[in-house]
Amino acid sequence: MRRTIFDLDVLRTFSTGMELGNFAKAAERLGRSTSAVSAQLKKLEEQAGTPIFRKAGRGLALTDAGETMLGYARRLLELNDEAAAAVNSVELEGWVRLGLQEDFGETLLPEVLGRFARAHPKVRIEARVVRNAELLERVTSGKLDLALAWSDGTLTTHCERIGEVPMRWIGPAEGPPAWQAASGEPMPLASLEAPCLLRSAATRALDEAGISWRLAFVSPSLGGLWAATAAGLGLTIRTPIGLPAKVRPLVPGTVGLPDLPKLGLVLHRAEAEPQPAAARLGELVLQSVHGALREVPA
Repeated sequence: MRRTIFDLDVLRTFSTGMELGNFAKAAERLGRSTSAVSAQLKKLEEQAGTPIFRKAGRGLALTDAGETMLGYARRLLELNDEAAAAVNSVELEGWVRLGLQEDFGETLLPEVLGRFARAHPKVRIEARVVRNAELLERVTSGKLDLALAWSDGTLTTHCERIGEVPMRWIGPAEGPPAWQAASGEPMPLASLEAPCLLRSAATRALDEAGISWRLAFVSPSLGGLWAATAAGLGLTIRTPIGLPAKVRPLVPGTVGLPDLPKLGLVLHRAEAEPQPAAARLGELVLQSVHGALREVPA
């Protein structure tokens, strides 16, 4: 049986093109010609021994084998980059202070800290999970090196916009939603304490749609919000990232609730040129966030 050894350089081109949604953009980012990228994709199909792409209108889409290949490509590249960082930065030492929203505390944080600790065991990390306003205050005052926060339009001196995530109405995972427009009752809203970006987005959307509402539950923490929503005390608003199994996003347009806008996600840095340990942790945060965003339905 022929042993297949995939070319990591080819896999990086493949993964980058799928991430950008365009292989011409991938060629530009990777510093290659479009013909070189085409040759790499042809090589990938030859190595796979099966079609990776299929015609979809005027463009290309992935075959089932292509979807499988993309998942493995991302995993192989992550492991490759982790190994390279571990070998080339064996003596990386120091202290990094990372702040992020509760939404990422149980999903993104363990993965990022695990990968970083394996590659850089001599670096100490202080992680703080707090609300948006405190994240921005701490990063601008130098109390945090990195902060992953929802965007309220505030730009710090050294920030990078990562992308946008759709906001969704959230209800209990089982049973009917806590409210239906046909009931004629005010919509019961479960929310975090003010100020809260998503709470403001919810009340604004309801007011613009002419839907009456009432605050049915207010919590200082996301854990309390999930408990109230799962118990059917009210509906809340969040993104699909980091949802526990006991709640679920409602299909847009159901139960008579208005559509919601997207919410920006930003990585703030305390310095333009972070120390090596902070720079590496920032890279891992970005990789993990991009992976999470790929899993979010449009």
